[in-house]
Amino acid sequence: MTVILGWSVVATAALVIAEFVTGYAGHSIALVSDAIHNLSDLPALVISWLATRWAARPPTTEKTYGYHRAGILAAFVNAMLLAIVAVFLIYESIDRLRHPVEVHTGIMLWVSILALVINGSITLAVHRGRRDLNVRSVWLHNLGDALSNVAIFVGALAIRSTGANWVDPVIGIGIGAMVLWSGTGILRESSHILLEGLPRELHLEKVAKAILSVEGVQEVHDIHIWTLGTDLHALSSHVRIPDMHMEESEQILARIREVLSEDFHITHTTIQFERAGLPVEAGLYMPEPVRGSGK
Repeated sequence: MTVILGWSVVATAALVIAEFVTGYAGHSIALVSDAIHNLSDLPALVISWLATRWAARPPTTEKTYGYHRAGILAAFVNAMLLAIVAVFLIYESIDRLRHPVEVHTGIMLWVSILALVINGSITLAVHRGRRDLNVRSVWLHNLGDALSNVAIFVGALAIRSTGANWVDPVIGIGIGAMVLWSGTGILRESSHILLEGLPRELHLEKVAKAILSVEGVQEVHDIHIWTLGTDLHALSSHVRIPDMHMEESEQILARIREVLSEDFHITHTTIQFERAGLPVEAGLYMPEPVRGSGK
């Protein structure tokens, strides 16, 4: 994936230059808008490429979790760039509606085809890695680019056949709205992860009840679940068990970890046992800890 992202940076840079030059020469706000859109992809791709390299680094004495969050941080920055660019595109397109100019459709047609080939190729190349939030932000970037290239091509045909130059800025507004929509979605998800939010696909009560279902567990409290990186979740919790030998408690711990891994794909766990009869400190899971029969 690192190699694919590296080549994507080179191809996108070449496309940005081509669209700026031809968009200016052809008086097409749609092409210039798409060039700016692709220009926002360039730092996004560079950040994603660096994040992919960093995420593979092992933990250190300072970065004890490693660099798993590098990809999430990259996605957050990418989303901010998308939102800023989207507002600018919409503003420029509205201004062009007020002051229309003649558009050279021939340039629009050929450049949109070239852009579609490049953006479509990048979209297909990173498709298999889109479970990673960082890679998915790149995938969404380029999928949006490819769709906007189709819109520019169709718009050029419409302008050529009808002479309606207003179609060009309308396409620009549509591209801007699409960019804003995709950017805000990634921004919400990356912010949620950076703020240590509960992973979207998990429910705290279900996880607590699964731990409680393990034989020997009497109570679960002070439970926290967060995301270290894409598909890498961590959990910490206090678990109350009866007073027993260490070997028996180790079996309970192994069973809890097995349940968490198999049912919820939580593989990084920190579980503190508390013996029955000891006072329970206030936890953050529920007003009342979850208690079981302790079979």
